[in-house]
Amino acid sequence: MAARWFPVRGSDRVPDRPDGTLNDVAIAVVAATALLIAEVVFAQRNGVPLQIQGMGLLVVGSASITLLSRRPMVTAVVVGLCLPLYYLTGSTDAWPAWLLLFVAVMRLAATGRRAAPVVTVLTAVAVFAVGESLAFEPWRTLTVLGWMIAAIAAAEISRGRALHLRATEERAAEAERTREEEARRRASEERLHIARELHDVIAHNISLINVQAASAVHRREPEQALQALEAIKGTSKDTLRELRATLGVLRQVDEERSGAPDAPALGVSRLPELVHRTREAGLDVALTVDGTDAAGTGGSGGADMAEMSLPSPVDLAVYRIVQESLTNVRRHSDSARVEVAIGNAPGRVVVRVADEGTGDADPQREGNGLRGMRERAAALGGRFDAGPAPGGGFQVRVAFPVD
Repeated sequence: MAARWFPVRGSDRVPDRPDGTLNDVAIAVVAATALLIAEVVFAQRNGVPLQIQGMGLLVVGSASITLLSRRPMVTAVVVGLCLPLYYLTGSTDAWPAWLLLFVAVMRLAATGRRAAPVVTVLTAVAVFAVGESLAFEPWRTLTVLGWMIAAIAAAEISRGRALHLRATEERAAEAERTREEEARRRASEERLHIARELHDVIAHNISLINVQAASAVHRREPEQALQALEAIKGTSKDTLRELRATLGVLRQVDEERSGAPDAPALGVSRLPELVHRTREAGLDVALTVDGTDAAGTGGSGGADMAEMSLPSPVDLAVYRIVQESLTNVRRHSDSARVEVAIGNAPGRVVVRVADEGTGDADPQREGNGLRGMRERAAALGGRFDAGPAPGGGFQVRVAFPVD
């Protein structure tokens, strides 16, 4: 039995992480080449003939690394046998042969496995133990055991590093997927928001323009026709202004670059104007705020309206819901009168729009209008109800939290 068994410290051939069979083949070729060259060099230096069985064991052990990704236990057992058999049966005793064990152990550990590196070391220790039982040398035994322990420790460090890298990559991939999903969700919400705004602007104002145009056609007196045309002009101007504001959102124009808005923001304070335009189109609208007339003559509701302070999203939602409700009355109801009531309650504002008609009020046939109102309410944590009113007609009722 050979007398020189000592390992090198470390190995620069251990890959950082596994990349599959191709890497295993490359490592096996490099390891086999390096070990055979070392065998020739050490044989010439020590003046001993080359041992065919020793070279064969090194080649077989290196070749088993090609199976590491698919059959790790095969690699573990073959390498664990080939290294001690090389020293037991050969006379060259080239210390680089220990690279075979270290490369295999580190590579097995880098795949995230724990059992396979342990099997490699235990197999080698068992074969070395048989050799030591025949020719025991204490210093040699301690050296082998020390390097075997070092190999196990290095394998654990390599395995921990590989698992950490994989966990980091998985977290990064998950974060990327989360960002993409969040971006898609926000884009979808923005599309729905823009769709609701466009629907509310176009549906209501075009409906008013259509009614006023029909009225102008049927009015024979020039003065009345002129009033209808003036109403069409005002409504179309409002439509263009609101469309420009909505398109500004699409172009993502920020307030610093766009400057001051052309008109006051839409909200509760603009409801009297909305009611006035709707009345000009022929629909009698009664607007009350906390039970006070807010759009009649001589009422104090205008002041109440100005004093009502709501969060801007709720303020806009109240306006849009009233606007869409009035549009639905014109399009689907035969009612000539509509009541719009806005009331303050502790921590919330309640909006109610009720007509006296007998038109299509089936809640199971929700169109874009009702669906948009329901989405607005849900987005702000509000409660939306639409259906037949207790005394006849149809009503829309929405309660928004304002805390």
